[in-house]
Amino acid sequence: MSILIKNIQQLVQVHEHNTTIVKGSDMKTLPVLENAYLYIVDDTIIEYGVMEDCEGIHAEKIIDATGQIVLPSWCDSHTHLVYAGDRTSEFVDRINGLSYEEISNKGGGILNSAKKLQETSEEELFEQSLKRLNELIAMGTGAVEVKTGYGLTVEAELKMLRVIKRLKQESLATIIPTLLAAHAIPKDYKTNKEAYIKLITEELIPQAAALNITHFIDVFCEKGYFDIEDTETILKAGQAYNLRPKIHVNQFNILGGIALGVKHNALSVDHLEELSSEDIEALKTGDTIPVALPGCSYFLSMNYTKARDIIDAGLPLAIATDYNPGSSPSGNMNFIVSAACVKLKMTPEEAINAATINGAYAMGISSMYGSITRGKKANIIITKPMKHYSEIPYAFAHDPIAHVIINGQLLK
Repeated sequence: MSILIKNIQQLVQVHEHNTTIVKGSDMKTLPVLENAYLYIVDDTIIEYGVMEDCEGIHAEKIIDATGQIVLPSWCDSHTHLVYAGDRTSEFVDRINGLSYEEISNKGGGILNSAKKLQETSEEELFEQSLKRLNELIAMGTGAVEVKTGYGLTVEAELKMLRVIKRLKQESLATIIPTLLAAHAIPKDYKTNKEAYIKLITEELIPQAAALNITHFIDVFCEKGYFDIEDTETILKAGQAYNLRPKIHVNQFNILGGIALGVKHNALSVDHLEELSSEDIEALKTGDTIPVALPGCSYFLSMNYTKARDIIDAGLPLAIATDYNPGSSPSGNMNFIVSAACVKLKMTPEEAINAATINGAYAMGISSMYGSITRGKKANIIITKPMKHYSEIPYAFAHDPIAHVIINGQLLK
């Protein structure tokens, strides 16, 4: 199948060469072609350019994008979209003044989701998750990381991995699975955390690795969950099976998780609602990308990541949804791009870079996704009519998407 998109008002995130990450002041630059075309064959970007050079290109399907913006689909590098049910009651608890920690202490939070997931059949879990994934695709997301972490038993965590594998097989979207067994301490191990860590390192990680579904391991490094020593133990166990770290750090407290992530060559460190100058200096010494999750900050009414400090230090930044039932029940990357501008004080150029090429980097796939580059995969957003790409974050409550192309197939 070949597709020609012509008369594009702005073709955004165009790179002649295969850029895989943008950092610091370079994030302020977003390469754009005006009055452009884009030519796709099967699942690959073959050619692009200005309309005056479009003569002689023939395609099975032609899309007239007059007055519309075309850009790479969103790359959401941090989600928990495989879960069962919801946590609406906890939403009301927070309105009534309970904190995230207080809700967790009374049996809510992650433990609540784990109980529901353990009681849900694998087929039902898949159906719920596929529905959510299809909603994300319709909102412009073409690549998404999906974590486990709501199982908290060996069998339930493996069940989650099998569901994620099936999502990979039955969806056109690019799915990156991550093992997050160290998401919380199960009720049965509340007074014996060491035994749960032993279960993760000696039973779950080897069994998960044998399934050959995930290449990443994650830990919720946070006070009351897993401390620095716990985190390092789990990361080392994962690395013995070639699982690269992606770590939850600095959501509520600064424990040294960022420096630990850099030490262990983590692909990303995510959350960073709390951030110190020492953390920024640690990031400068490695290739670990920081990931901000403004949807979580919005929903929990907590600090936002200091994006300006990160970018102004010459570092890269990605943004993601943290889509989950408790602290960020939305996978809408259009809103995340807007929140990055409004709350993280990022420019539209920085926000779009963070949600495309840098989001792809935070999943290890930026050599094939995240930009308009010849030879990259054709994951594309075509917006509704608008004059400039900055209208995407500006009109924060509006759906900007007219069409979505995933792996060369027009889905919307």
